[in-house]
Amino acid sequence: MSETVSFAVDPRLATLLGESYRSTEQALKELVDNAWDADAENIGITLPTEMSDEPIIVSDDGTGMTEEELRSEYLKVARDRRQLKGDRTLGKRRQVRGRRGIGKFAGLMIAEQMEVVSRARGRVSSLLIDRTQINATSSDFEAIEIPFSSTNCDPSQHGTTVKLSHLNRRLSHPNAEKLRRILVLDYGRATDFKITVNGQLTTLHDISGEAFSFDQSLPAMGNVKMSFAISDGKHSVKHPGIVIKVSGKPIGEPSFFGLDKQEDIPPQVLKRVYGEIEADGLLDDVTADWGAIVENSVAYGELERYVQDVLREELQKTFKREFNLVHARIKQQIDKRLAALPEHRRPFAHAQLEKILQRFYGENEEKIQSIVTVVLDALERDEYWVVLREIHNAEHGSVQHFADALTAFGLLELVFVGKQAKSRIDLLDSLDKLISNSATLEQQLHQVIEHNLWLLGSRYALVSSNRTMKTVVETYMQEHYKGKNASKRPDLLLLSEMHGEHLLIEFKRPSKTIDRDDEAQAQKYRDDFGTKLHPMKIWLIGGAVEKSLRLNSANQVEYISYTDLIGRARAEVDWLMKSLVEPPSTLKLALP
Repeated sequence: MSETVSFAVDPRLATLLGESYRSTEQALKELVDNAWDADAENIGITLPTEMSDEPIIVSDDGTGMTEEELRSEYLKVARDRRQLKGDRTLGKRRQVRGRRGIGKFAGLMIAEQMEVVSRARGRVSSLLIDRTQINATSSDFEAIEIPFSSTNCDPSQHGTTVKLSHLNRRLSHPNAEKLRRILVLDYGRATDFKITVNGQLTTLHDISGEAFSFDQSLPAMGNVKMSFAISDGKHSVKHPGIVIKVSGKPIGEPSFFGLDKQEDIPPQVLKRVYGEIEADGLLDDVTADWGAIVENSVAYGELERYVQDVLREELQKTFKREFNLVHARIKQQIDKRLAALPEHRRPFAHAQLEKILQRFYGENEEKIQSIVTVVLDALERDEYWVVLREIHNAEHGSVQHFADALTAFGLLELVFVGKQAKSRIDLLDSLDKLISNSATLEQQLHQVIEHNLWLLGSRYALVSSNRTMKTVVETYMQEHYKGKNASKRPDLLLLSEMHGEHLLIEFKRPSKTIDRDDEAQAQKYRDDFGTKLHPMKIWLIGGAVEKSLRLNSANQVEYISYTDLIGRARAEVDWLMKSLVEPPSTLKLALP
């Protein structure tokens, strides 16, 4: 016997869909997207004060929904409106934002009750969705009864208001500043869509970073007003660049006015620019479709030069400030290594490190530390500094001599740094063989790792094994492991990090699996040392790690197998080699 079956939808689907947003601010943005799709020009968001019982209210002046639209469209789950009405709104021809048909449930992440009141074509309709009622219902999703009403209203009234009551106590109230920052990245350039949050209009100044405004009168086109922000890089900027507005209307796509084709501007900073420029003087130079400016426009050429000058100056200031911050964070560690160099090499080494920091600007800071330590290794162990000295001398000679020296330097730079990276690969290969040998002792691995601390990760690449720390460990060993206990002597390495932090490493044989007893013993060592050296983290390195330790780890204790350690180190070296083959864009900004 054969028969058909069908899906049954649990009522909890509504709340699960509402919980798909990563923050309450993102959930509220979904309601703003709905207002955009309704061709609203103004939207007001009222957020409650912290720890209050006030509701959140989102109100717009869009087209609103009739009783029939609420029943057949709004309450239809996962309805893609583009299939019925296209990907443009009917009135303003906006690109539709809502795509999945689940935005209506965004409010249920934030509140227990969501009331929707909509006015359109002489009718005001309302419905109330109760999260508690939905979760308590055992029947099918479609069987849930939602309170609904509809009456007459003034035909001139239109728009929708969403009221979120009984806010979720597990979540902190939405933050007005964060919400404005999220919304401005999507709607900051919109000319006919104004958003206020707690009465404050959302503008470019809400972007997390630094905002700028310039008013200037240009000979060929009159007054222009430019407003832009350079974000702090913590949040990606959608559609970066500066858009031209003529008579309040955007012309074409955002652009960088040619700065993206110039080598002296770091692309990582340029992509963080978001802004607009009001240039009504270009009215006669706009194409018939309002999609671009006539290419050979004299006024536009003047505007392009002005924008380039202003943007370049502010971008250079931002670059220098951020460059100096990165430099300051790793300066202490660099200075320790430089101090170990012969005095006559230090100026050259310092100049080369400045170049490296510029060249890899915008990369992950740990990766920068990785390549810096490789260069320092080259300066310590090779005659690399001779090349730098030749370049320094060439600066005061003929132009051709200087050019030849720079060419040689560029080639030798890759050779020397590549050589050091290759030597690291050879070391990793040898270390692989060492841990594969069951006869290898922890003391042998300790010795290799202590003299190559970059194996522990880029954070420790510039750290040196401190004699004071060695003395502390040796004194401890002599006090606790002498006579009959000498055979139980552990293999410990103690490192002093920046900001007064310490790392205690206990090495085990490659044949040893780290277990809970090893963890307890290592914590005992920390307790003994901790009276003088605090705070202190523990690393236990062995052949393998018991699964239970990874599932339930102790505070400030990390368990690492030699295989994982080598794998992570090899990944860093691979990145370094790839960077040498395809390095980031060379920067030419002058630094103070």
